[in-house]
Amino acid sequence: MRATVRRPRLLAVTCAVAALALTGCSRAEGVRSEGVASVPSEETRDEPAPAPVAPSAASAASAASAAPAAPGGAKPAGGAHAPEGRRTCTAGTTKVVAAPVPRPVGHMLLTVTNTGAKPCDLKGYPIVKFEGAQSVPPVRAETKPHAVISLPPGGKGYAGVILAAADGSGGEGYTARSLEIGFQGRDAMTGVALPPGGVHVDDSLRVTYWLTTPEDALS
Repeated sequence: MRATVRRPRLLAVTCAVAALALTGCSRAEGVRSEGVASVPSEETRDEPAPAPVAPSAASAASAASAAPAAPGGAKPAGGAHAPEGRRTCTAGTTKVVAAPVPRPVGHMLLTVTNTGAKPCDLKGYPIVKFEGAQSVPPVRAETKPHAVISLPPGGKGYAGVILAAADGSGGEGYTARSLEIGFQGRDAMTGVALPPGGVHVDDSLRVTYWLTTPEDALS
């Protein structure tokens, strides 16, 4: 009877020890598996990083076209350009006529016509040189226009010349029988006919800026 009782107990203990051994092996195996997965291989560590890809020409063009425009429609720097065909009026592309007027007294009107095939600009005021003059007359600053006068082909511009003071305050004066007219920024002068007998000039001699109407030039 004693031998029969001991054998089942011995068998139970043996089975329990075996079960514990199997559980410990399973846990150890799992730990080893996780450790191997977390360590990169030698090939992975030595593999070079991918090289950056340069943008294609089409991508660069698209990005440039999408860039915002400069404020106010401003163009890139690089120098400004004059409108096509624009130039300064010269003695060779114009005709100037000088004519004394009855009113105002002691005044003369200069009329310039663009005889060229392209527009030209009348810059500043006429360079007026009468016979015997040692210098050119000054300009009346209050007659300066807001913008440069531009003449289309066949267009006309005007300037007034104060020849002498109506009240005689300009001194004795003299009679000039020849006249030359020049343009700002140009060295060449052109002869302009005066009435027979010439015109009387004194120290009041002045000119106006080039203007768009005879009324403005003589006002």
